[in-house]
Amino acid sequence: MKKLFAVMVMVMMVIAVNAQRTPVKVTDLQKAITENIAKDYAGFTIKEATKVVSNSITNFEVVITKGNVHETLLYDMNGKFMKKLVAQGGTVVAPKPNPVAAEKKPTTTASIKK
Repeated sequence: MKKLFAVMVMVMMVIAVNAQRTPVKVTDLQKAITENIAKDYAGFTIKEATKVVSNSITNFEVVITKGNVHETLLYDMNGKFMKKLVAQGGTVVAPKPNPVAAEKKPTTTASIKK
């Protein structure tokens, strides 16, 4: 049991070191981010923003709302829109790409068993 606890503590430390999250004031967001939201998400308001530094890469997660609709948008350090994030179990994750349909091989009459 002690080993399991020690492993859990080490994993949490690694997670904390790999991604540092810092709240950002909405007024401190880059102009490119606020302009993109005003243009592409008309009627939405910015609820909160977070600066995320992971593996020396800085991104901004911006939560926007319109009525009961909540969206989380991801921007790079230059304010360029990257993608919309999806909430799963209370955490925000990047959406999974659509799987590419596998090519079907043509069926020959020789390969069909009767």
